[in-house]
Amino acid sequence: MKLSGRTSGEIFEQVRALVQSGELKPGQALPTVRDLAVSLEVNRNTVATAYKRLTDAGFAVSKGRNGTVIRGFVMPAVAMEGTSPDMALRDLAGGNPCTSFLPELSLAGTRAGLYGERSISAELEAIGRSWMEPDITGAFELNLTSGAVDAVERLLNCYLISGDRVAVEDPCFLSSISTLMHNRLQAACVSVDEEGMQPEQLAEQLESGVKALIITPRAHNPTGFGLSQRRAQHIRTLLSDYPQVLVIVDDHFSLLSTETYHHIIPETSRHWALIRSTSKFLGPDLRLAFVASDDETSIRLQQRLNAGTNWVSHIIQKVAASAMTSPGFDSHLSCVRETYRIRRQVLTDLLRYHGYQVSDRHDGLNVWVPLVSDSSRLVMHLALKGWLVRGGEVFGLSRPAHGLRITVSDLDAAEAGKFALALTGAVSASSQ
Repeated sequence: MKLSGRTSGEIFEQVRALVQSGELKPGQALPTVRDLAVSLEVNRNTVATAYKRLTDAGFAVSKGRNGTVIRGFVMPAVAMEGTSPDMALRDLAGGNPCTSFLPELSLAGTRAGLYGERSISAELEAIGRSWMEPDITGAFELNLTSGAVDAVERLLNCYLISGDRVAVEDPCFLSSISTLMHNRLQAACVSVDEEGMQPEQLAEQLESGVKALIITPRAHNPTGFGLSQRRAQHIRTLLSDYPQVLVIVDDHFSLLSTETYHHIIPETSRHWALIRSTSKFLGPDLRLAFVASDDETSIRLQQRLNAGTNWVSHIIQKVAASAMTSPGFDSHLSCVRETYRIRRQVLTDLLRYHGYQVSDRHDGLNVWVPLVSDSSRLVMHLALKGWLVRGGEVFGLSRPAHGLRITVSDLDAAEAGKFALALTGAVSASSQ
């Protein structure tokens, strides 16, 4: 590799060109700052600045004392939610809501939006404010994105740059793992127990300088756990000493949750957002997310949702508003919420009957079965018996999350009994 630059900008552009031409390959080490400075007869700070630009732009990765290496641009495959609808196995892995609970949708009377219109319709803003106001102290701004994952990614990009560290739950939601990876952000792992994020580990990550926090207050995916009132207060107190940290609360399951929402955003937080999605009760294909936030975050988000390019289609907004204001919607939602609760409870009761140590704090569409070792053999044996479940290891960040995530959204009591028996047989077979 031959470099001749005399300024940090020239060094940066030359290395960038070598990466793009393929002459510098992923994993290849760059010269040390000292060696390159001597070779080019420039100040070390000039080289250090160029290397910092390369890492910020995602072309290189700093390994500390081990130097700076070229970053790989082909990301490793990340597991995604959902499975093929023509799957031959009984699907308990997809994480989808029950299709029979999703509303019939109509496009009647809708029209396409035009440039210059508000990014969120007045009707949906009224719905969103009535949804958010009981849980937020003080004034807030409201925006609309194409689902919770879209909201999280846009919010992170409003404030963070490549290489920044983000505190997240471990095990972690698959889409959050993917979002951090593809935006070149680093996951700062915080373990989860039945009351939510463990405050001691969160305190360590906050002290270490994380730039943002993504937290799930209810129906954590994959475990189904949620924040207790005591734990939420502890986290709120911790965050009050770090007003500069961007706090993102992903309350994706809110309207269907059977747990109480506990607000963790302190008044001292300068930048924050509470996200609530419609995808669990309107369906993943009609994903919208209301984003309540402080003024500055709202302005930054609006700039990324400017009319005509990144806004949520007004046709979709009209359909969603029509569904959410239809007669009987609230009673339907209550019925769905209770049905999901019963299905979670039936399966957990059956699993306990068969000797499995499962929590009673499940919320959401899934039940988590902890395991002491890798789940792959057990998943395979269940597949041979006709059941598809999600192995927990894909959710782990700092360590494998040994367990099974079982989607119960359309699992009735009779099938739950059959599955519990199949799981018991599969455990016996996989241990031989």
